[in-house]
Amino acid sequence: MVLYLGLLLYSFIVNSVLVVPFIDLLYKLKFYRRKQVTKDFLDKRTKIFDKFHKGKAGTPVGGGILILVTISLTYFFILPALKLTGAYIKAGYPIADELNVIFFTLFSFGLLGLYDDLMKFFGFEKTGFFGLRMRYKFLLQCGLGLIVGLLLYLNLKIDFVYVPFLGLIRMGWLYVPFAAFIVISFANAFNITDGLDGLSCGLLMIFLFALWFISFNSLDTPLSVLISLWIGGLLAFLYFNVYPARIWLGDVGALAFGATIAVIGLLLGKIIAFLVIGFPFLIEIVTSFLQILSKKLRGKKLFPVAPFHLWLQYIGWEEPKIVARAWLAGICFAVLGLWLSLL
Repeated sequence: MVLYLGLLLYSFIVNSVLVVPFIDLLYKLKFYRRKQVTKDFLDKRTKIFDKFHKGKAGTPVGGGILILVTISLTYFFILPALKLTGAYIKAGYPIADELNVIFFTLFSFGLLGLYDDLMKFFGFEKTGFFGLRMRYKFLLQCGLGLIVGLLLYLNLKIDFVYVPFLGLIRMGWLYVPFAAFIVISFANAFNITDGLDGLSCGLLMIFLFALWFISFNSLDTPLSVLISLWIGGLLAFLYFNVYPARIWLGDVGALAFGATIAVIGLLLGKIIAFLVIGFPFLIEIVTSFLQILSKKLRGKKLFPVAPFHLWLQYIGWEEPKIVARAWLAGICFAVLGLWLSLL
């Protein structure tokens, strides 16, 4: 634990030093949020989002790039250094295969998110569409999700989930589409949650602290090292991301981080505990999905507006109040999930 806390502090210091120059760089590159034009699936103007978020135009986007790069570079320096010093390194799976699936997920979904961000900021005038079209983005996510599922199933031989009171449940080859579904769901759930200052990153930090405890309890050194560096980077970033935000993650961070926490949850095997810990993210994507489904099947909205955090704004809650109470809910679900993980 001394090592992990030291890595957390190191990552916090490095990212704290780099984040302000990085924000300045994003301004120079004009990598910041533009005024958004939102359309729903009925091709009608959706003005509620723009009403509450028009003041965020001009805020730099791309903080996920900084965290992704710093934790990756540090990780690939730290782990070999630990081996050279003779430190005790234990993992539930072959370390190389475990790292391959983690960093493939992190970078593949990160690159997809980066391309989407670039289309939003520099392609709108040409395409007339804000970012990648949803169907293209979803197809790419499905392809990446299936690759992740295959890596888990074929390379790491994972084909099970652990359910409290029932034990291990073997799924065989069905584990591949199941894993892909979990990865895609959390990538989009995190992306949808990343709509208010500090909301997604605060919930992610709580989520990671819970996963950190589970990985430490499982004696998985590679995961514990990664989560330590990740939390440190998030702490530095969150200082500038809370209301009023000076920087946003962007899709490059949201898709990469959402997919990667799903992979960590799958590696730890305790999927029920993982879903409980991540329940605030699930609320966001379920409300959005039900809204879309209602529009497609019924021709009208199920809710006045979705996702859930936007509905809270719609009924009059102020942004900092929503975020603070979401963090409190996240802590409660994290405690419940940790309790389930020990059963």
